This record gives sequence, C-alpha cells and structure tokens, in this order.
Amino acid sequence: MAGWVAALKLVPWGDVIEATPQILQAAKKLLGTVRKGSAEAAASASGLPDPAESSLPTPAQLQRLRERVAQLEQEQMDSAALIQSLAQQNAQVVQAVDDLRQRYRRLALAAAALGCVCAGLLAWVLTR
Repeated sequence: MAGWVAALKLVPWGDVIEATPQILQAAKKLLGTVRKGSAEAAASASGLPDPAESSLPTPAQLQRLRERVAQLEQEQMDSAALIQSLAQQNAQVVQAVDDLRQRYRRLALAAAALGCVCAGLLAWVLTR
C-alpha cells in the first residue's frame, strides 16, 4: 500500500487535472477530423494498383482499392472513437483520483486533530 501512496505522490496531479480537458477536446477534434476526412476520401477514392494485382482488369483493381479504402476509413473512425472513449475514461479517473486525494487530505487533518485531542486528554488525565 505504501508503494501506491509513494507513486501517487510522484504524479503532478495539478498538471494532470489541468491537461485533462485539453486531452478530451483533442480527442473530440480528432474524431471530427476523421469523420470529415472519411467523407472527403470516399468522394475521391482512387490510387495506384498493387503490382501483384496487375493481372486483374482495371475495374476490379479499382473496386478492390475502394473496398480497402473504405475498410481503412472504418478502422480509422473506430480508432478515433476508441481514443475519445479512452480520453473520457481518463478524465473520469483523474477526477476520481482528485476526489480521493482531497478525501485523504481531510482524513489526515481529522486524524491529526484527533491525535491532538487524545494527547490533550492524556495530558489532562496525567496532571489530575
């Protein structure tokens, strides 16, 4: 348990918390860019044929290229959605850790106050 506490103390939580909205915004922007880019790429689907496929007729090559581009666009959109999901989860984790850090601070203050009260009571009992 002490290892976790030491590891958590090394993290600059203020910087992490400040950067979380920027990370989330960047992920949303990436998802929007991917969606916009995939629509533009679908409109202009063309490319050079693979040398291994040179025996295929040109329409078949174009069809394979279009299918491959569509597949890559879908994978890119899935990746962007995953990145956005991870960014949102990261924001939730950072918020939870910040809440735990604040609770820990309050608990430490309460324990210190209780320790002072106990020490005062012990001193009062011993002097009586």
